[in-house]
Amino acid sequence: MRNTTDWLYYLPIGVLGLVRWTTWLVRRVPAALYRPARNDFWLPVSVVVPVYQEDPEILGKAIESWLANDVAEIILVIDASDTICRGIAARYPVTVIVTDVPGKRPALKLGWEAASTPLVALVDSDTIWAYDVARLVAMPFADPRVGGVATRQNVYNPHGFLQRAGDMYLDYRYFDENAAQTAIGRAISCVSGRTAVYRRHLLLRVGDDFMAETFLGRPCMSGDDKRLTSLLLAAGYDCVLQRTARVWSTFPGSYRQFLKQRLRWARNTWRSDIRALALERWAWRRPFLAFTMVDKAVSSFTLLAAPTFMVVGLVRQDWLFVALLAGWWWLSRSIKLLPHLRRRPSSLVLVPPFVLLSFVMALVKLYALATVRTQRWLTRDVEVVGDTVVRTGAGAGTGTGAGTATGDSQIDVRPDTPASLFLPTAERDAQREQRA
Repeated sequence: MRNTTDWLYYLPIGVLGLVRWTTWLVRRVPAALYRPARNDFWLPVSVVVPVYQEDPEILGKAIESWLANDVAEIILVIDASDTICRGIAARYPVTVIVTDVPGKRPALKLGWEAASTPLVALVDSDTIWAYDVARLVAMPFADPRVGGVATRQNVYNPHGFLQRAGDMYLDYRYFDENAAQTAIGRAISCVSGRTAVYRRHLLLRVGDDFMAETFLGRPCMSGDDKRLTSLLLAAGYDCVLQRTARVWSTFPGSYRQFLKQRLRWARNTWRSDIRALALERWAWRRPFLAFTMVDKAVSSFTLLAAPTFMVVGLVRQDWLFVALLAGWWWLSRSIKLLPHLRRRPSSLVLVPPFVLLSFVMALVKLYALATVRTQRWLTRDVEVVGDTVVRTGAGAGTGTGAGTATGDSQIDVRPDTPASLFLPTAERDAQREQRA
């Protein structure tokens, strides 16, 4: 018979769980109060897209989706080595800028300098828009204090566990963190680069600081979306989520690519948040944003407490505790993923492996912190060597879209995917009037 004081072994995880649920509620309550901007405000939008070895079919579908939005212009900044993507672009009424400068940041800057409209959408080359994105992203700019607008994003035609897990992460982000940050403080931590819309005159203003970013003496190559968001927030402008504007991007399906992508993102987050909280300290002027930054950093450590106590329970053969903890993981994470589960009920069976993946991601975040000065890309053959951004591969334009292929290029006809992009104009207009 077990000693009646056995519960003392597990008291710490109970206290920690109470603290973590309290911090989640601090985010979830304002997130539930979030409302997207709804008005008739409109400004013309230019689409700026850095292109490097994208999957040709995905690039074609993405271009067609941007054209379906009747944007003012589409500017593709294509790496000089990428002859295949240049051939794809030649089929469409778009502007092409060819560059031999390695890296995504110079391509972005070239694009927005060439743009001619008040609003510029910086878009990844594998991102497909719904038919009304350009109209919806303009609405928050009715407020002159808004400098940047983020869209709601999901995985394009997800197949397999990792792509489905990526879709779960995205729904959690846009129904929790970004929604709360918009509702309280109007300052989201990152206007994601898959589709990030800015006032062009602000991009021109911060361009030099954007290109000159360093961390602990090393030039920063990735994390362009976090950097632009930080520069605008530090300058006093708001950055908000417009969740009605929906876009879809491809996600890696292999574990190696998935982990490399998450590692790069985690390093970018650590660099940006450490600078905002401790070095430049501008984040403290946005209290709720600062709270969420600190909470995210702390959770990288506290998340590992749960599997630690699970191991303790297994070693002690406390099967009741093990069963209760495993059940709690499934229930509690399902509660936090309700916005996603309402959209995809079948994901309920993926919650247990998703929880285990979350523990792995906590380890990745800690490794990212320990190697925060390292900078590499997943889909670009560039990295920081010494103090310079250089190419690391042959850079041949193979058009294979490394790290972006989904395995099935057919449009999914379910209502939460962008099938309406390719409706005839009359039908698309009818849907637009119905939504309005």
